[in-house]
Amino acid sequence: MGEQCVNETTEDPSMPPPSRHTEVAALLGQTDRVTVLTGAGISTDSGIPDFRGPRGVWTVNPAAAAMFDIDTYMADVNVRREVWLMRRAHPAWTASPNAAHYALTELDRAGRLRALVTQNVDGLHQAAGIDPRRVIEVHGTIHWVVCMSCGLRTASPEVLARLDEESDPHCLECGGIQKADTISFGQRLKPEVLEAAVEAAEDCDVFVAVGTSLTVHPVAGLCDLALECGARLIVINADPTPYDGVAAAVLREPIGEILPEIVKESLARRT
Repeated sequence: MGEQCVNETTEDPSMPPPSRHTEVAALLGQTDRVTVLTGAGISTDSGIPDFRGPRGVWTVNPAAAAMFDIDTYMADVNVRREVWLMRRAHPAWTASPNAAHYALTELDRAGRLRALVTQNVDGLHQAAGIDPRRVIEVHGTIHWVVCMSCGLRTASPEVLARLDEESDPHCLECGGIQKADTISFGQRLKPEVLEAAVEAAEDCDVFVAVGTSLTVHPVAGLCDLALECGARLIVINADPTPYDGVAAAVLREPIGEILPEIVKESLARRT
């Protein structure tokens, strides 16, 4: 696959070949069925650190990974207390969407986006104005808290406001343990959410993976599904991924610079 996915050019051979950016813009400009998968790398320009990058959460503090394990969280009250403090200080509460988020919003408003599948829990795609009906949050959202016993969902600010009095705020309905409505290690993705993501991957002409290492499954496997159904794969990420070899194009430039450029050019091709 890979390079065979890019259409051959018939332009004057005396002219310089098109840049990889132009090729990607051409692919996006040829379809109204683009599915985008975003990871932590798209939000770093908004001040939200990724996990595995040079200044990632787990790179700086490897022990922090334990706080994302569901069994550890449920069994250890001290871990829960630490997690609640971390949640209250999370940069998502004050972060604003960046140019990359807004670029995808423009793609959506132009009627070109089939779906946006995101591994992020920060809600910045919705804050940028993208249609919430097209956002599939496979790893949940930090903006809601769920009771692990009765399933009651509560807006996060209501629970975080209790931290001054309660270090491990339990459910007001049943007294059960609460956690952010996000997927921790050891938890399964919600079946209906995963099904929506699978449908979005199988029903697109171009699948764009942005700011994700493509190492976390089953989400990374969406690339395989898209390729099997004939879509072209575009990878935009600072570091290599396992799917670079089968991608029609791989771009390493800063996401906040290259994604707006590509989207703008692709939209201009349809005006």
